[in-house]
Amino acid sequence: MIKKVLLTMMSIFTISLYGQEQLTYKLPISKGKLQINLGKAKIEGYDGKEIIFSYSKERHETDERAKGLRAINAMGLEDNTGLGINVIEKNGVIEVNQLQRISPPDIKILVPKEVVIKFDHESQFGDKITFKNIENEIEVSANYNDLVFENVTGPATIHSIYGNITAKFGERIKSPLSIVSIYGKVDVSIPKNVNANLKITTKYGEILVDPKLPLKMETNSDMIRYNDQLTATLNNGGNNFSFRSDYETIYLRAL
Repeated sequence: MIKKVLLTMMSIFTISLYGQEQLTYKLPISKGKLQINLGKAKIEGYDGKEIIFSYSKERHETDERAKGLRAINAMGLEDNTGLGINVIEKNGVIEVNQLQRISPPDIKILVPKEVVIKFDHESQFGDKITFKNIENEIEVSANYNDLVFENVTGPATIHSIYGNITAKFGERIKSPLSIVSIYGKVDVSIPKNVNANLKITTKYGEILVDPKLPLKMETNSDMIRYNDQLTATLNNGGNNFSFRSDYETIYLRAL
């Protein structure tokens, strides 16, 4: 019985292992600017000297009808990586573009920490984008993507129309920080010991703040207004942080 169970487990592992094909594309670049236009991606900073693109492709994903054909998008770009994306250098900037508009591949990108990242995606088919361990300047603009930031230091300018934004900033947080989602939720976690000037704004949503954050409210009268705009100093002030959601809730949490 034990032997049968072990054989079954080995079979499952083998199917999982051989059911995927790991595809990789590398660029020997450790500085400069990376401009990304992808519908779905995981972007992670690391101590390296190459930008590494990877994609785990399920073997059963092969479209038999597509044999002998090549993917091309409206800009005339072709797959020059084998990952279903186009990567080119233009005026010193590495540009990354997807080819499939509706079902883009889930690309993972390892980015050297001295590379500045700019992300811009407008398609209504945009999916989740994750940024992790980014220690350099980052600029993000998206229409429909849900955006997740983990252990990001800033400076950061983040803007979304319909997507939710969730961000956790590390101890070495740097300003300015500007996070805006017009119709989505904004959920931000910052170190409770950081010195910052805060401006939090909403038109039709709510502002929820962790009581562990030692905020000093600024008022223009005897009343504190925090239902539409909150202006405050955190600890001794200094860094400039701005968070906004016009139609949804803003959550400010302490780390």
